Amino acid sequence: MMTATLRGEEVEELGRVIVQVQEDLRQLRREIVVKGSGEKLDLLALDKAILRTECGIRKHAEQCLKAVNNQMLVLPNIEDKHPTSQIPKWGPPLENIPNVHSQWGGPDRISPGEKHKLALTMRLLYNPAHPKTRTIMNEKFGIPLPDVHKKSVTSAAHQGVISVPRVGLSTLVSRQQPGYFPLARPEAGGLRTAGGPRLVDVGLPLPAPDVSSLQTLVQHKAAPLHAREAQPFPLSAEPPGDRPVRRRKQLTWSKEPGAAAGRAGREGPASLAALPPTPPASPASRRSDPWSSDPRKPDPRSTAGEECWAPESPESSLQGRPAVAVSRFPFTIARGRVDPTAADFCRFKQQFCVPWGDLVDALRALETLLRRYAVPLARVNGERLAECGLGRDLAWGWATPPVSALLATLDNQPEVLALLLRPGQRYRGEGGAEAAAVRVQAWWRGRLARADYVRHRRRVWAGGVLALALWRRLQMRRVRELLQARRRRQLENHRQRAQHLAANWKHIHSSTRTIIHIPSLGYSQSQRSQLKDFGILQNTQISRLADIRDPNVDVIYVAPRPMGKDVAGYYARLLELQASGAPESPSGSSSLGNHKRFTIITPEALDYFPTHSMCLSTLLKYSPHALRRIRNLVQGRRAYIVGGVAHADDLAVADELGVAILGPEPDVARRYGTKSGGRGVFTGAEVAVPPGHGGIHFLPELHETLARLMTHNMEVQRWIFKMDAEFGGRGTAYCDVCHLGCHGRALQEYRRLGPVLWSQQWTQEHVVHKYVDQIPAWLARHARPANASCFPDWAGFLKAFLRRGGLVEAYPPSHSVTCLTVDLLLEPGGEVSVLSCGDQLHGACRLETLGSCVPQASVRPDALHALCSRVGRACLQRHILGYVSLDLATFLDPCTAEQKVWAIDLDLRYSDQLALTQLLLLVTGATLDCRSCRLLVPLPTQEKSPETESPSKHAVGPRYAVLVNRLLHTNLSIFYHSVFFSMCKAHGIGYDTKRKKGTVFVLHDSSDRHSIGMLTVGDDLLGSLVTFARNLSVIHQEISSPKTQGDTNFKDLLKDIEGVLQMAIQNKEQALEAETS
Repeated sequence: MMTATLRGEEVEELGRVIVQVQEDLRQLRREIVVKGSGEKLDLLALDKAILRTECGIRKHAEQCLKAVNNQMLVLPNIEDKHPTSQIPKWGPPLENIPNVHSQWGGPDRISPGEKHKLALTMRLLYNPAHPKTRTIMNEKFGIPLPDVHKKSVTSAAHQGVISVPRVGLSTLVSRQQPGYFPLARPEAGGLRTAGGPRLVDVGLPLPAPDVSSLQTLVQHKAAPLHAREAQPFPLSAEPPGDRPVRRRKQLTWSKEPGAAAGRAGREGPASLAALPPTPPASPASRRSDPWSSDPRKPDPRSTAGEECWAPESPESSLQGRPAVAVSRFPFTIARGRVDPTAADFCRFKQQFCVPWGDLVDALRALETLLRRYAVPLARVNGERLAECGLGRDLAWGWATPPVSALLATLDNQPEVLALLLRPGQRYRGEGGAEAAAVRVQAWWRGRLARADYVRHRRRVWAGGVLALALWRRLQMRRVRELLQARRRRQLENHRQRAQHLAANWKHIHSSTRTIIHIPSLGYSQSQRSQLKDFGILQNTQISRLADIRDPNVDVIYVAPRPMGKDVAGYYARLLELQASGAPESPSGSSSLGNHKRFTIITPEALDYFPTHSMCLSTLLKYSPHALRRIRNLVQGRRAYIVGGVAHADDLAVADELGVAILGPEPDVARRYGTKSGGRGVFTGAEVAVPPGHGGIHFLPELHETLARLMTHNMEVQRWIFKMDAEFGGRGTAYCDVCHLGCHGRALQEYRRLGPVLWSQQWTQEHVVHKYVDQIPAWLARHARPANASCFPDWAGFLKAFLRRGGLVEAYPPSHSVTCLTVDLLLEPGGEVSVLSCGDQLHGACRLETLGSCVPQASVRPDALHALCSRVGRACLQRHILGYVSLDLATFLDPCTAEQKVWAIDLDLRYSDQLALTQLLLLVTGATLDCRSCRLLVPLPTQEKSPETESPSKHAVGPRYAVLVNRLLHTNLSIFYHSVFFSMCKAHGIGYDTKRKKGTVFVLHDSSDRHSIGMLTVGDDLLGSLVTFARNLSVIHQEISSPKTQGDTNFKDLLKDIEGVLQMAIQNKEQALEAETS
């Protein structure tokens, strides 16, 4: 295969010939010089030498000429913004180029820095457009490069051109027909023979070109250079010299091989729309075209997406483009077939007879395409058809031309293209019925296959969804089984530790022990999310630290809020108070011992779950560092946990720490900790309970139960509705009977028949029916929730009541009702201890408890102790252990004028009253005797006891205390605790450690300071209440203004205290009158 350069053998042979020629010429010169003196020259020898040289040169002339002509010279990439600028000719002196290898040397002789510089220099040399390339070429190699971007003045009016290298004729000759030269246009219609006519005129083929005359057949001319952005034609296709440039979208031709006939059938209008347009036909052919019209008017049959042709601008004509030439060999195809006898076709066939084998394939493909689309008339450009036929080997490389290439050979391409793009045109031509049948069958089969595929994909998707759901369900079941197994294991461990605690309780209770206080409120997630300031609410029992008043007890308090330095320092000083009442100095041994006997630990999970409203047991469960610290503190010591509201995570924490819980199991607490469960305990203990019924979950059941209760208890004026799972008056509502229409007539009937006859069931049936009919409207209009912030109306309360369940019970039928709270300790050994008792203080509603007065003064101590003992034993029978809070209501029966005590609520947890009572006993050093309901405080030796005649070292005196664990005022958050205490000190609010009187505050949090607790101690109940009321009034006046009152419960508590004071004053006056009488 001939290459662009000389091969090695040819170069050696050519060199040998030239050396031989030089040697022969040198020898002839010597002979001529030697014999020039007069000797006769040997002409025969001279003729032989010249002949030998000529033969050697002629022998290799053809091969050398082919090698030279076949060289591919690459033009430089010139990016000139001004296409009219002329590129200067320059030739760098080759002798100035230094030897790079000799200067730079080997890579082992240079340093790493020089290597870097060398690499940078080579990268710059590889980029000719870089601005530093010119400097490096000049400095390194001494080659001054010309500035081709600067426009010269002299070349402004001339067009920049370069010389096109000579192209050898051998590259243009077809490989199949080497003797034919189709692209070389003859000068005057064909070559002439010597003295004869042109060979074309006589119908003879052109002779094979002579290699020696190749140089004379190529016409050299200057080719115009254009900038990259101003090229006259796209780079993807070579524009023919005799075709005009059209201003329309550049369309891409397909280069994939394939049969033109098959491709025409497969390609649709979308592919045909991307075909390049055909130049306008010649005037002669336009006149013969029946579809042609005025060339100045656009073709109305052109498609909407095709752009109209526009004439060339004058600027484009100045670019040196050749004029559009009319086809010299046009012919027509009518109805998809060529007339072989037509003159134009015969002339075309005669002209291209040599490569006719290649043109036949393209012509047949074009005929097939036109027949398939029923094209009535097509005008073919002979030259472009020849290029298309020969282009498969020279350019495109396909076996048959594509449809785009075939349409490009037509002069009336727009008309043909519009016809091909017409919908359904393919089915009007040859084989249209078969193509339509194939298309319909293919479409129908595709639709069926698509439907089957969609059905299959849906089944696969459904199977995947079912498999994923099944896998998730199995995973959830497996996790649930693991959790249930862990819960069972924790419960078994808890029961074993509880048995050990019950067996050794007396020994543990009398020896040194550690109490782990976890004031967790294990309510449901919905309840915890509704509670405002849930963390502070759990921390209101921080006064449990006062358990260190027992010298055998060490306290570990788990705080649900981060403990600030001010709060920690306050409790450290508060717990240093001794039994004598004087705060010892820090150097005292007793004070130092108290300071070391309590530890406050905050779970680290509080930082990870700040807004999840988790109970304290759950936070501690996910706090390994806090658990490890507690485990280290109780290691080797007797310890047990005192929790709050029971939760399942209490067992997990106890199992991690390996200690017992002084409390009931979570399931037991959930069963008996509700309102209905507590009522069942009271019923089993045979204590008096208000008339009512529990376990209500349906509305008809509620109406019928309420109607029967109202019929049996005609003296009750108010009925209470309590939810089972609520606390603190949140799930409580009430409704007064006086608003019921038929209640007046029923009351008259009751008084007429009397209590004995009224107790018969037949006398109550008609009243029950009337009640059932009127109760729904009565409740909807007059029932009121006790806490409007939780349930603003009766409809919302009723919905929650029926979902959670609850009970209906009577409110005491008296205008003077006193509620009291008793705290019990149900010891694992089976004993019941009364730890605290006090009369309740209420807020805005009588059903909401805010505080208490300790000790209680409403019920006789012996009757109260007997009632509490019966309730305690009933709880022990139901496996309820630990701390229990019992709510009672006492009043005078309006019929018999006797005092009655009803058990109304049971809380299975450590109460706020008990926590404040422990702090009260710590700061006063007092003893609370619940059998006699007396709070006895040791008095100093100088003070005489009112119950003794002479001063005694062991003299004691009674005291009364008012305890409120949650005082709310939004303005308190403005003041720091130090400022608040300074303000209280200025108004004389403080605690006298010697006289055991005064006020003690309970701080809940360092950041949210709007909530505090307070207890006041006095000689009598009235004095304690007055001191408490004065403190509230002073604090409210100091932290509030007429415009900023804030949200507070101070006013509601003051109203209740005023009512208690009036009642106490009346009772005192009545007692004095009875004594005087």
